[in-house]
Amino acid sequence: MTDNYTADAAGNAHLAELIAAGVPEEMHEWLSAFGVGTLVAKMGIKFLQMSAQKTVATMPVEGNTQVAGILHGGAHVVLAETLGSFASGIHAGPGGQALGIEVSATHHRSISSGLVTGTCTAIHLGRTLATHEIVMRDPEGRRLSTARITNLIRRP
Repeated sequence: MTDNYTADAAGNAHLAELIAAGVPEEMHEWLSAFGVGTLVAKMGIKFLQMSAQKTVATMPVEGNTQVAGILHGGAHVVLAETLGSFASGIHAGPGGQALGIEVSATHHRSISSGLVTGTCTAIHLGRTLATHEIVMRDPEGRRLSTARITNLIRRP
């Protein structure tokens, strides 16, 4: 039996998890010791693009809904924080660390099925702080929510 958390033949503990989440191959070595995190895997988040300036991912509505059958507001925030944290971690660089210190979200409209796309764009990439805006959109391009996250950057 295999799962997303079992090492491959070369000992990469999270390689299957990284591949399943769409993490670009050039980032596998950097993230192989950590993976993408169990919540990212459970939420079905798939990365399409990853850099400090812009990170993009999708997340299915199905499996992430609240009792009324629409995408849970917390799911919006999970996607936003995931994108902002990864982008800030890339900005922190090898051996660096991004620590979330603030996240906020405004929900504009609901969605009950399909795929949500989150686009994270850098607002400020400084020596000690990184701030990103994350916009979640439905398949028609309509804005579902807007979030902002600020991370404290720690470098070795």
